[in-house]
Amino acid sequence: MKPSIPKGTRDFSPTEIANRNYIFNTIKAAFETFGFQPIETPSFENSSTLMGKYGDEGDRLIFKILNSGDFLAKADEKLLSEKASLQVTSQISEKALRYDLTVPFARYVVQHQNEITFPFKRYQIQPVWRADRPQKGRFREFYQCDADVVGSKSLWQEVEFIQLYDTVFSKLSLAGTTIKINNRKILSGIAEVIGAKDKLIDFTVALDKLDKIGKEGVVKEMISKGITEDAIEKVSPLFDFSGSNQDKISSLESMLQASEEGLKGVEELRFVCNTVEELGLQTASLEVDVTLARGLNYYTGAIFEVAAPKEVKMGSIGGGGRYDDLTGIFGMPDVSGVGISFGLDRIYLVLEELGLFKAVELPKPKVLFVNFGAAEALFSMKAIAALRKNNIKSELYPDDAKMKKQMNYANKREIEFVVIVGSQEIEKNEFTLKNMKSGEQDTCSISELVAKLSS
Repeated sequence: MKPSIPKGTRDFSPTEIANRNYIFNTIKAAFETFGFQPIETPSFENSSTLMGKYGDEGDRLIFKILNSGDFLAKADEKLLSEKASLQVTSQISEKALRYDLTVPFARYVVQHQNEITFPFKRYQIQPVWRADRPQKGRFREFYQCDADVVGSKSLWQEVEFIQLYDTVFSKLSLAGTTIKINNRKILSGIAEVIGAKDKLIDFTVALDKLDKIGKEGVVKEMISKGITEDAIEKVSPLFDFSGSNQDKISSLESMLQASEEGLKGVEELRFVCNTVEELGLQTASLEVDVTLARGLNYYTGAIFEVAAPKEVKMGSIGGGGRYDDLTGIFGMPDVSGVGISFGLDRIYLVLEELGLFKAVELPKPKVLFVNFGAAEALFSMKAIAALRKNNIKSELYPDDAKMKKQMNYANKREIEFVVIVGSQEIEKNEFTLKNMKSGEQDTCSISELVAKLSS
């Protein structure tokens, strides 16, 4: 059978790893400039930690891990015979691969609350897994780069996260990104004034799909979820909202006069937008998007989503929001949090499509020692040890192969220098150093070799 990898996963070449590390390092440097600290959590969690935190759609996309050994031993035979897979799952699987980094972070905060100084600013760069349908920019295994603050309700955090997005995309020379912003309280207020408060989740999940399935598709989904046509008629102005950020905020304020929660959301949105406008952004733009819902249950305030430049057809390349009660799920109420995520894999595709990757230099030795046999290799390895102690990347060609083959290897890997050691060099305790670019050759001692390769 021909070897293959699962759909929605990828192999990465040395060049792709170098390009990806360029993005990682840019994001990491920005995180630390803004005062965030790194943590890591396990790649898999107890199922109870993850299930029920992302809504029905999220739960379906979580990869479950079968229990070790005879995983069917404790399964209910009646459920098995009825093929009741949802009920059986909890009996045969106690762990699952993490779906995102935010819920594991909330678990981390609760578990380590006595060791943490609040407000706690953390960043995390690790892979996550989703049993999604693979397509361009959507993978089953991908990296998230998250930054979160817990322990502060200050809206200055939302302002800083917008600046953080802007900083990273500016450093990556990615102009034309749009940071879309909304507030979950506004969506709750809209659901309240149209009489569909009990259908808030269905309403927001459907609304969030407007750019994908259009107005007709959203209306059809809302009706299928039991939202009345009268309610949909009241909310229809949202489908064609236009004007400046201030115009949109004013329209929302008028629409939500009957909702205290909705007006609170408008007030928060106005503060963030006015402050960002006052401070200015480098390359990104901020846009109020009233249809932005981000179909995750845990958002309670501001919600963000970043759109790539218009010339690239790509889904969101970042997103996040405020979650005032996430840690309460794990028994630690009243801890407010807000965070954002960078979609590394999509950012990679955007940079690649726009030709924005700088020429990356792959890891390679500065010098290659040619291998002429056991005695010459041993003599060379002693020199290589001395060079490595001086932080000079050095390598011995492993096989006693023809000179042409060894030189071809050095050329293909663009190795700057080659050292030739034969019986004559061993006898005189010296080395022949060849510059592969100029073709010049010098004979030198070990101390001279270290000096030349260090310069």
